[in-house]
Amino acid sequence: MKRRSLLAVSVVLALSTTLAACGSGGGSTASVDGIDAATAVSAADFGGIEKLVEAAELEGELNVIALPEDWANYGAVITGFEEKYDIEVNSANPNASSAEEIQAAVNQKGQDTAPDVFDLGAAVALTNTDKFAPYKVETWDSIPEANKHPEGLWVNNYTGIMSVGYDSSNVPEPKDLEGLLGEDYKGAVALNGDPTQAGAAFAAMGTISELAGGSVADFGPGIDWMLKLKDTGNFLTVDPTPATIASGETPVVFDWSFNNAAATAGNPDFKTTILPGAAYVSFYNEAINADAPHPAAARLWQEWIFSDEVQLLFMEGNSVPVRVDALKESGTVDEALLQSTTFGTTSADWDSPSEAETKAANTLLGERWSELTQ
Repeated sequence: MKRRSLLAVSVVLALSTTLAACGSGGGSTASVDGIDAATAVSAADFGGIEKLVEAAELEGELNVIALPEDWANYGAVITGFEEKYDIEVNSANPNASSAEEIQAAVNQKGQDTAPDVFDLGAAVALTNTDKFAPYKVETWDSIPEANKHPEGLWVNNYTGIMSVGYDSSNVPEPKDLEGLLGEDYKGAVALNGDPTQAGAAFAAMGTISELAGGSVADFGPGIDWMLKLKDTGNFLTVDPTPATIASGETPVVFDWSFNNAAATAGNPDFKTTILPGAAYVSFYNEAINADAPHPAAARLWQEWIFSDEVQLLFMEGNSVPVRVDALKESGTVDEALLQSTTFGTTSADWDSPSEAETKAANTLLGERWSELTQ
């Protein structure tokens, strides 16, 4: 995941506004009317959204990590935030994995450069809740209960459908797992990352496990199938990027539909398909760093992410926003875009692991994934 930054503007505040150095993250934080942004659990704690904006603009910066501009339309999401608010977004390590996001927060704790917010795969998010700050956005009630922590430590933000992208000029369209073991795919099949660290690769293993006779609760058959893929010489250990897809270096990629769809910009022959038998989804998780150096800006970013505006931007980036049902009810969703984004599936068709299943799969991967890298 990945990202970038733009403008900073000075803010003129009323006499009632006070500055306080040093927040929970050790950076330069702002206090408006004596509110401690680091402990706020909703905009109401600031006195309303306008006061939250005031406090966030006083901080003037937001640190993000692992948010590429071409991932789920994050380029437009970041630009929109900077244009709407007088806040500069500092983007670090766009290609970092979810595990690397957490490590960056640990390594930079107490520094101005530490991440303010996270965008994490489920497996990493669920094992690091002690590092998150609780917060409930104004659109909280329109987020399904299953898609949020009851205290707001994490909230699902968007997902894709786990898909297979393929260079149609070099390989035939994959039809099933068995076909990917054939001669047509020698040294061609890649996952987007390491499933013990990266959410996209973890979800790929979920899909593979289901199609191989396992389930979201049992990744064993998926790991067994990956060993077969390795034994045939078809497993490609190169980590795919838009550049490797454009060059043809990674001709077949298990990845989120929104990533594979975006790759077409660099390679018009790169197409996306869903293997029959499973419509695997696993939402990413938005969370606030409990030690955020800019705690007000972090909370305003959270409000931004779950606004109608950004939820629609996610959809324009070929991802499925968590508030899609609320958007459909309000009539703000383009039905043609919705159909292309979901490949004609609905939430009733989606298979997604529970918290317990995610933890069990993560444990099994931790025990067995090294078999693929030996």
